[in-house]
Amino acid sequence: MRRFALGMMTSAALMAGLASQVQKDYSKSTKTDLVTKIMGNKSYQVYSSLKLEEVTKKVKTKTKEKKKYTVKKKVAVKKKSKKGKTKYKTVKQVKYKWVTKTAYKNVKKKWKFGKKLTVSADFRYAHVQSKSYKVKDGKRYYYIYVNGRPVGYVNEKAFALSKANVVSQVSLVNNPSDSVGFNVEDAINYVTDQHGSLVDNDSVEISCKSAELNISDTGYVSSRKAGTAVLTFKYGKAKATSKLTVRGDAKEGISSADVTPVKTDLPEITTWSARDGARLSSSSTITSKDAVSSSHKYWATKTMSGNAKGADIETIFYHPAVLSAPGSSNLEAKVSSAVQGIDFYDNDLVTSNLDLGQADNWEARGHMVYYNMRKVKKYNWQLIPSKMLSFNTWLSYIKNIKVSPYMKLGHGQSVGSTKKYVYVLANWNRSNNWSNSQELIRVKKSTMEIDKIWTFKVWNGSAKNPRIFLNADVIDDNTLLALFHNAYKHRYEYWKISRSGDSFKAKEVGATGSDLISNSAEVQGFVWNSAYDVYYIAFNDYLFKIGAGLDGKTDAGKLLNYYKFDTGRREFEGLSSYGPELYVNLNHPTETLKVNHITK
Repeated sequence: MRRFALGMMTSAALMAGLASQVQKDYSKSTKTDLVTKIMGNKSYQVYSSLKLEEVTKKVKTKTKEKKKYTVKKKVAVKKKSKKGKTKYKTVKQVKYKWVTKTAYKNVKKKWKFGKKLTVSADFRYAHVQSKSYKVKDGKRYYYIYVNGRPVGYVNEKAFALSKANVVSQVSLVNNPSDSVGFNVEDAINYVTDQHGSLVDNDSVEISCKSAELNISDTGYVSSRKAGTAVLTFKYGKAKATSKLTVRGDAKEGISSADVTPVKTDLPEITTWSARDGARLSSSSTITSKDAVSSSHKYWATKTMSGNAKGADIETIFYHPAVLSAPGSSNLEAKVSSAVQGIDFYDNDLVTSNLDLGQADNWEARGHMVYYNMRKVKKYNWQLIPSKMLSFNTWLSYIKNIKVSPYMKLGHGQSVGSTKKYVYVLANWNRSNNWSNSQELIRVKKSTMEIDKIWTFKVWNGSAKNPRIFLNADVIDDNTLLALFHNAYKHRYEYWKISRSGDSFKAKEVGATGSDLISNSAEVQGFVWNSAYDVYYIAFNDYLFKIGAGLDGKTDAGKLLNYYKFDTGRREFEGLSSYGPELYVNLNHPTETLKVNHITK
């Protein structure tokens, strides 16, 4: 099957193609739409500038000129005098001579590169964009922006030209009740045109070769019956394939929610609505004037134990204001600083970045960003998209950041990581607990590209009682812990989901008999702290600590404490834990804070 007939050409590619046909004066830049460029594996020099200059050269030329002058020369006259002497007379004679003149002429034009800045390999995992190019000796040199900062010119051979990068394997759970299926575009990391520009996923032709499965007109593969298929993705000369499998066991994921919830003695606790929270743009801090230059510190003002200073949170890192060029209007081009989820593994920090308002969309997509926290400076990284940093300082930061391709993230708060991988449970937070499958995406840290996709389901007995998890924490490469709010029974359930090969099993491992927050506020973060065997659940400005009981240190589901932080209505956006440490994230502006003095 071919999607969207012949596959529409992107407006950027069309404009660039037309411009290349009519452009005559290559000394000027050819402008295009602002497009995302995908860097290739080959490395080329990056220059600060590229100019076509008129060269003035000193040229000597010889010219022949006729000049008249009198030569006092005696010329014999034929007649002789009476005395027998020859008579002479003076005559004028015209003579010629070569006169050499020095002239200065503009004899040719010559390309001149500016300063050598670095090589394109340094930007292999950055977010690269361009909106103009120049043609030198028939080759295009694009002016590039890297993570939002204008940089310089590079040969287009530095880009991945006509390349398709897709997930090699997709494994779907057999789900007879799945009314939607799997969106095959989720398997695309990127597809580029002949100039290395990112192609819209909707423009890619996708076909399915299978005896059992097919792609619907809207681009979904049903998981209601078992089968295998080979998906082919094609755009121009770019082509790649992916193997898709719907597993055979229709009973996979059926479990029982039979844990007795632990009751709490909580008073009625309410919090403000997210729509009443802080409204300062998360992408406004792009100059030294706006950059934050001091840490925030918030003490807990209320706890269950009555200790008004039972914990505090303090800034350890301000995120870059944006990681895309000005004018990045479409979502695939814009790397927003509106972080929805975070996760630490040792000194690696990964974030899920969705543009404001996108997290509530059904097919919510965005970018993941990796930071090497060994090299992080608390304040300066806000200025990455500007030119306030020296180039060498900026480059040292860029080498410690990786930006993923535009990918499905769901709500973005179910993020976890291990030594080699990042995991995202990409569920829709407005699904109303439907019985459809849940999508788990694995990303390689080395490239920040998706390398495997699974779906699984968790049902309490049958499809009539599904469990959709909007918040989850990855424990290792085969295990995740997930949180489910059973609003009907006013309790929170904790589930352990284990993977063996491509199959998943689910088990309820605890429950708390309370809504925790009484006015239906949404959970903004969930994590398991392995050092103390406790869960942390975040709501806007509240943090709840609950026993996990996974290793016998605590009672599963028992409320241990809660903490309220007056953050100026800046809501928590994600939690993370590594070892004994606990981290939270706030937006407006985006910053990661460490939790201190929390009672054990």
